[in-house]
Amino acid sequence: MKLGTENKKKTVLAVALIAVAIFLVVRTLTGGGGETTTPSPSSKAQAAANAPGPAAAAKHKPAPAPGKPHPVLAQTLDPTLRFDLLKPSEDTTYKGSGRDIFRSQAPPPEIDKVVTPPVNPGPPPPPPPPPINLKLYGYVQPKDGQAKRIFLSSGDDIFVAKEGDIVNRRYRILKINNNSVDVEDVLTNNKQTLYLSQG
Repeated sequence: MKLGTENKKKTVLAVALIAVAIFLVVRTLTGGGGETTTPSPSSKAQAAANAPGPAAAAKHKPAPAPGKPHPVLAQTLDPTLRFDLLKPSEDTTYKGSGRDIFRSQAPPPEIDKVVTPPVNPGPPPPPPPPPINLKLYGYVQPKDGQAKRIFLSSGDDIFVAKEGDIVNRRYRILKINNNSVDVEDVLTNNKQTLYLSQG
C-alpha cells in the first residue's frame, strides 16, 4: 500500500512540473508578461518633449567614413522615396574607356577609308573578229615556173588557190610560205596565218 501512495505522489509532482514548464514556454513565446500598461497622455507629451527631434538627431549623427555604407537604423526607416537622394545617381553618366572586355588587346585605331569615285569604263570594246574558217592541208610547186598553189578546205569544200586569189568569196590569199599561208578576211580586215596541218 505504501508503494502505491509514493507512485501517486511522484505522478502528481511530475504533472505539476510539466504544467509549470508549459506556462513558462507559453509566456516566453508570447513576449513575456500579460500585464501591459498604457502610458497616460501627460507622460506621452513629456516623453515627446524630452526626445530630440529629427533635426537634432541629424546634427548629432556622425557622418559615415568614406567607402563605408550608410548604417541603417530602425528609427530612420522611412517608406517614402527621397528624390533628393536619388537625383545625383540619375545625373551620373557612364563613360567607358573603350576597352572590349571580350578581347585581350585593344583594337587597332580605325583608319579613314579613302572613297574613290567610280571610273566610267566607257563603251565595251568591240568583239574580236571571227576566226578564219580555213584549213591548209597541202601545196604544190609546178615545174614549169608557175606560181605555187595551195589546197585549202572548209568543211567538205576544197579550194585550190594562189597568191592574190579570193577563196569562198571572202578570204584573200596574201602570201604563200613553205609551211604556212597568210590569209585576210575581206569583210572584217582580219589577217591570220594558217599553218600546214599534219595528217
